[in-house]
Amino acid sequence: MSHLLGEIIGTMLLILLGDGVVANVLLAKTKGNSGGWIVITLAWGMAVFVGAYTAASVSGAHLNPAVTIGLAINGSVAWGDVPVYIIGQFIGAFIGATLVWLAYLPHWAPTEDKVLKLAVFCTGPAVRNPVANLITEIIGTFVLMFGIFAIKGVTMTGGAAAVPVSMGALGIFPVAFLVVAIGLSLGGPTGYAINPARDLGPRIMHFLLPIPGKGDSDWGYSWIPVVGPIVGSIIAALLYGALHAAGIGF
Repeated sequence: MSHLLGEIIGTMLLILLGDGVVANVLLAKTKGNSGGWIVITLAWGMAVFVGAYTAASVSGAHLNPAVTIGLAINGSVAWGDVPVYIIGQFIGAFIGATLVWLAYLPHWAPTEDKVLKLAVFCTGPAVRNPVANLITEIIGTFVLMFGIFAIKGVTMTGGAAAVPVSMGALGIFPVAFLVVAIGLSLGGPTGYAINPARDLGPRIMHFLLPIPGKGDSDWGYSWIPVVGPIVGSIIAALLYGALHAAGIGF
């Protein structure tokens, strides 16, 4: 139950603040309208920090099915617990997306562009090319997952001994910076979902919520931000495990 609640609350905060900044930048007549990509990427990094820091001591703060699967492959999470984590992540995403809708309630009608309304909830490609878009999501999530493994296993070498360094929940700081770096460097082609719950959960709420003139939810693209992150995470977990087994530590 603690894992479930931790993932619900942490993912809710992640989506509320992450999708919230997209709404602030894209929707009409907001104070942050046209704030730009830098604002979005920085706020998403801070959203990761807030959500993860809140849930770290309760559930470990995965907030991402791809992360949960990668940690299960690595042996850090029991496979029997994986469904609980993922269910919590999706419930949190549903709640977070709904709160964004409520927070920006007066701004949906004045926003004429259906694509911008959808972009508040989920990602979409700058250039629609399913193979290229899938590869981008795989690469982005590989960087995220491999970075998480490396940050978690960081050591400082001094003399003859390797000394483990633990920042506790503050270890989330470098993960937040990692998300910002991914957004700035690799986010252009697809909007860097790198998280199935972050994309599919709010996309479902876009379909369900009464948003004036919202258009369709682009279900034809919806599988890419789910499959790509999972594949990228699996590759990162297998590579990190193989390197660790070979005595090569990061």
